[in-house]
Amino acid sequence: MEDIRFDRQFRTPYSESYSIMQGNSRVGSVDIHFTTSTVHGTLILERELEESEIAKLIEQIDEDLVWSADMPRDDFLVSVYIGKDVGFYSDEYFGEDEDEDEDDDFDLELEDEETGNGKH
Repeated sequence: MEDIRFDRQFRTPYSESYSIMQGNSRVGSVDIHFTTSTVHGTLILERELEESEIAKLIEQIDEDLVWSADMPRDDFLVSVYIGKDVGFYSDEYFGEDEDEDEDDDFDLELEDEETGNGKH
């Protein structure tokens, strides 16, 4: 595939996540997880690609991201999915509702303790 670039979303000591971009369009994302001997990848494409294009993309991920991480590896295992981005959720999205629900659960537990009707 031509004009592909990888925009890092995050990195931990043993994992990385990238958006895969072609020009200004997002092709998909890849999550890479490093173990002691194997590297696991999850490739999510946002459009259908020919198998040969998928193979070329995996080779590019291997060359540009996996080998450049300078971690020892015996194999690179990749699961490939086709899907679409339907949203991004964080604690902020659930913030107020979750706090209210937690308070309600706490009140129910107190009521149960007071009446002697505990949850088991």
